[in-house]
Amino acid sequence: MSLVISEDLAKASGFSENELFLEIVLMLFQQNKISLGKASELVGLHRMQFQKLLADREICVHYDVNDFQDDLDNIREIK
Repeated sequence: MSLVISEDLAKASGFSENELFLEIVLMLFQQNKISLGKASELVGLHRMQFQKLLADREICVHYDVNDFQDDLDNIREIK
């Protein structure tokens, strides 16, 4: 599926096409509609680069106890 954004909207926002796409991805991430991995993939950034972008914009990374437990389990499997 493709999304077509009118030139009027792009001009009104003051963003380039890529900047507008980034803003949409950030908004979806903030609303917990897409994951950190998916968001970073969509904008073509390494996950750490995307996390830096979030930090620069003071956007909270969704990370709860279950995520922490999953990370611990993954680390244990690696050892």
